[in-house]
Amino acid sequence: MQNSQSIWTIVDDKSAAFFDLSDRVWGTPEINYEEFRSSAEHLRLLEAEGFRIERNIAGIPTAVMGEAGEAGPVIAILGEYDALPGLSQEAGVPEPRPVVAGGHGHGCGHNLLGAGSMLAAAAVKDYLAAHGLKGRVRYYGCPAEEGGSSKGFMVRAGVFDDVDIAISWHPAAFSGVNNPISLACSEMNFHFCGRASHAAATPHLGRSALDAVELMNVGVNFLREHMPTTARIHYAITDAGGSAPNVVQANATVRYLVRARTLPELLSLVARVKRVAEGAAWMTETTMKQEIISGDANLMGNEPLEECMHAQLERLGPVVFDETDKATALKFQATFTPEEIASSYARFHLRAKKDEPLCDLIVPLYAGDGSMVGSTDVGSVSWVVPTVQMRGATYAIGTPGHSWQLVAQGKLPAAHKGMAHAAKVMAGTAIELIRNPALVEAAKADLRDRLDGNPFVNPIPDDVMPPIPPPSVDRLDAAE
Repeated sequence: MQNSQSIWTIVDDKSAAFFDLSDRVWGTPEINYEEFRSSAEHLRLLEAEGFRIERNIAGIPTAVMGEAGEAGPVIAILGEYDALPGLSQEAGVPEPRPVVAGGHGHGCGHNLLGAGSMLAAAAVKDYLAAHGLKGRVRYYGCPAEEGGSSKGFMVRAGVFDDVDIAISWHPAAFSGVNNPISLACSEMNFHFCGRASHAAATPHLGRSALDAVELMNVGVNFLREHMPTTARIHYAITDAGGSAPNVVQANATVRYLVRARTLPELLSLVARVKRVAEGAAWMTETTMKQEIISGDANLMGNEPLEECMHAQLERLGPVVFDETDKATALKFQATFTPEEIASSYARFHLRAKKDEPLCDLIVPLYAGDGSMVGSTDVGSVSWVVPTVQMRGATYAIGTPGHSWQLVAQGKLPAAHKGMAHAAKVMAGTAIELIRNPALVEAAKADLRDRLDGNPFVNPIPDDVMPPIPPPSVDRLDAAE
């Protein structure tokens, strides 16, 4: 308890600079692999804090790492700072009001995620120095979590090979240790190529790539009856071949996102989807090319780490929100449907509370059945390093993920309080691990047991490279 209290004080003392970092990143929202200004902001604060810096991690220009400490176990704290397209929104306003029409916005709270993780790492750095402890803490600034799978590319490059433990968090409506369940996923394009023709004069000479896309979509929709109930398949037609209906479309592309509970289930389902695409090409006498873009493994749990982090949460207690925080959150809740609020509670089998728009409790360990989950590239890290995550309450209960409402709450005092709370839990967990080598070994043994007969297969093939945009004058200026 005394150790935890000391690290919590350090977090409080350092938090103002990291709130500013979060707000600056919120104000310059950048999407997958374009986070040049956001990563530059993180680098500047890492340097100001005295971390040893590495840039261009795994060959990714917007991936950064800062390390402090000597010898001992290596504790990695993972951060993110990518935004989402089309979610531009003014801060603190409980109605849709874009800052830039069609612009980006932090609809998943990654401005808080990165700043909160770095705050935890900075507090651990100071604690190690003050107490003369052996151990190294690293902050990893990871871009492109939203469909870009940067951590999967980083795993493939061996970035985490010498890391003993990985810790992370995510902004949420409730505070608690993640139930370590997520869906493995693979995102891919299916390009169909046929033959153009005049749709009225010579339709028999055309071979429609758009027909192939539509037949593939029909086939995959029939496949849904014959796949595991926990699996998910989504698609979007990204190239319909043109807008002229009197032309047989020679080229068309559909993008698929396939998700499954485990890596073996994912690989099997991806193979089935590919066979449907091949069948659509045969039926239309077109050719098909599959292009994998990204992929994530499912989360691998770690019981010793989850129990350690939950104990930190229980000691600290829930985030302390004041009446102003609650009044503001109620204004946002007025924009949600009753189903959205009820669903937020149902995820953790909690009874809904009226007039309590912000989390006032710690969710019990392993609450919820994991039936409503998405994907995260933290999953790929968790197969190669013992990993633990928490959720930190930073916004109103019922806030839809990837929404303008979430963007609007990203700079509120409640968001800052939740971010500092999460930083305390992560920092306290890191210090507990550094002081208790047996706990580190128990976490490693837990991972070895889970991997026995279940080896890791990175869902990103070796020949797939991250889609890094070419340099531009603006990006070079941001990086300097």
